[in-house]
Parts: sequence; C-alpha cells; structure tokens
Amino acid sequence: MAVLLKGEKVTLRDLTEEDIRTLYYYEFEAEDREHLLWNGPYGTKEWESYETFASKFAEILALTYTGEPRSRLVVEIDGQLKGTVGRYWVSKVTNWFEIGIVLFDSRDWSGGYGTEAFLMWMGYLFDSLDTVRLGIGTWSGNVRMMRLAARCGMIEEARVRMARIVRGEYYNAIKMGILREEWGAAQSWNT
Repeated sequence: MAVLLKGEKVTLRDLTEEDIRTLYYYEFEAEDREHLLWNGPYGTKEWESYETFASKFAEILALTYTGEPRSRLVVEIDGQLKGTVGRYWVSKVTNWFEIGIVLFDSRDWSGGYGTEAFLMWMGYLFDSLDTVRLGIGTWSGNVRMMRLAARCGMIEEARVRMARIVRGEYYNAIKMGILREEWGAAQSWNT
C-alpha cells in the first residue's frame, strides 16, 4: 500500500531503496550542502560509509509493505528527489510528534515547494494518526523554518533562551505547534 500524494508543485511519496543513494549524495557528496547548516546543525556531521548510512533506512522501507503511517516521505519536484519530510515521537503517552522538512538543493528554497510539502505532510499525519498535536523544534537562527511553520498554522509555544549553540553562537530553542482542532481552521485561510 504505497503512499503517493500529489500537489501542484511537489509530490510526497514512499522512500525506495534506489532513493538511498541520492540521500547519501546530498548528505555527504553534493557541492551544495547548505541544508546541513540549517537542519539540526547542533553538532558536527561525521562522515559515514554508504553501507552504514543505508542500514538506517531498513525500518522506513519496511513500512511501505505494512500500510502503517509513514515516519518519512520523499519530496519530489519535477519528478526528482529533492528532499524529505519526517516525524518523530516526542511523547507516546500524549501522542505527540514533532515534524520536519529538508529541501537539499538551496536553489529550490523560496519557491513555495517547502510550504506545499509541509502542508501535505501535516494533512497526511492528521488523517493517518490519532495525534492531537504536531510541532516543530528549531533554533532562533532558522527564520525560514519558523516562517514556514507559521504559514502552515503553527504558533510559537515556547522559547528557551540561549539553549542552542550553532557554529559557536548561542541561539534560543523554539517550539511551535498546531492542535488537531486548529488544523481545519488553518486550512480554510491557507487555500
């Protein structure tokens, strides 16, 4: 039971084994790796072999055959893998996820691709999971992510001062979120 979500600008789809080589390229080999400066840049990215990197995707690939809600999907632009969206547990007790997005090629930034992909991802998660909230965690220097989250209906819920160090500088940790009941309202003014 494959997941394939088509928007006007992007497609979200299941990760395939063939995609792992492209993900590895963007993480370790691409000339433009600016995305690493913004996507969780709190530590040094250590090089790893392709085999080690690929082994981390076994569980995600297995979900393709189970019908379970996905924890990561590929973002395609014009039929090419250009990023991913993902989710991870914050609290299983309260059924709370944080979500994220990364577009690897900086030439694809500011074209509306991220907004559409993130809205589609949020819709998929609210439709597929019994979660009461979705949120993001970022740092105050990542203004693009905070604007994206706000455009998608999230509000700032917490600001922890001087809690992140990025490239030797202190930044605030930012938490933003949206509740299930707010999601419908957000969609009505976003369309």
